[in-house]
Amino acid sequence: MPSRHASSVSYSLEELGVPQALRQMEQDGAYNTESSYSPNSMLYPDNQMPFSQKHIAYLKAHPKLDPVHYLANLRLMIRRR
Repeated sequence: MPSRHASSVSYSLEELGVPQALRQMEQDGAYNTESSYSPNSMLYPDNQMPFSQKHIAYLKAHPKLDPVHYLANLRLMIRRR
């Protein structure tokens, strides 16, 4: 199986509509999509990493994950009850 580079992972995430799906979750009040702490003050001066960027970074760091299944599980985990 050929290795997937970060650029190909980014392309496939875009192709699958992952960034759009994450933005839709952020806009939907049914999901808990609060920003989370990031120690990187250079990128996030207020130390808050946006929900979408956090999950895109995770998927890029773990290229063997299936993004469609990841989004399905994420929706289940962050749904407000």
